[in-house]
Amino acid sequence: MEDIDCIAVTEGPGLVGALLIGVNAAKALAFAHNKPLVGVHHIAGHIYANRLVKEMIFPLLSLVVSGGHTELVLMKEHGSFQVIGETRDDAAGEAYDKVARTLSLPYPGGPHIDRLAQEGQPTLDLPRAWLEEGSYDFSFSGLKSAVINTLHNAKQKGDTIHPQDLAASFQASVIEVLVTKTLKATKEYDVKQVLLAGGVAANKGLRASLDEAFNHVDAELVIPPLSLCTDNAAMIAAAGTVLFEQGKRGSMDMNANPGLDIENF
Repeated sequence: MEDIDCIAVTEGPGLVGALLIGVNAAKALAFAHNKPLVGVHHIAGHIYANRLVKEMIFPLLSLVVSGGHTELVLMKEHGSFQVIGETRDDAAGEAYDKVARTLSLPYPGGPHIDRLAQEGQPTLDLPRAWLEEGSYDFSFSGLKSAVINTLHNAKQKGDTIHPQDLAASFQASVIEVLVTKTLKATKEYDVKQVLLAGGVAANKGLRASLDEAFNHVDAELVIPPLSLCTDNAAMIAAAGTVLFEQGKRGSMDMNANPGLDIENF
């Protein structure tokens, strides 16, 4: 512990039981070893995982895509977060899991849908939820329902839908909306860097589509390695380091905060 300057822990958001275990363990370590304590926002951790790959260049935009979150977050400096777009219903990762369940695929469904999509063709006409003009918000519940209805109607008619084609069509719909809105926001806010973050950042289709879309865009695209996409301790340490360097400290009264807002963090 001599080499440790600070104990960083996820304060929220998330499931309160899991958060409490982490917070209490961190407080015990900080107290036992007389180390400062820093509480970290879970999504800030995902964003700062990219700092382990490339130094951040502001202003930047982060596309956060996970099972519980789908957001476009604008950052003008370290520790400053402005959510310019978010899901209004299902997060992208949640939609992946629900579609996977419909196809009787194991949980978590994202990797299985992604793998199937690579083997199929996007031949099915599934909706893209663009919402109102100028909105950077997302919506995936309608797409999820469309997939379920498509399968149901095919079964009623005795038609065959190949799971690979359904997966490819679903994934194409999700990715088109994510990439298009990210590109549009990149240009509107004139950011210098775009970061991909969250568990769905491991999706091969999304990574490839973003890489292709940003080939001729005057902003650096940073895609983290697979090891930094899912929840991990390194990302919390990366975000905690910034807070520590800014002089921010938690106290032994820190508690889990399942509804922690990143803009007021």
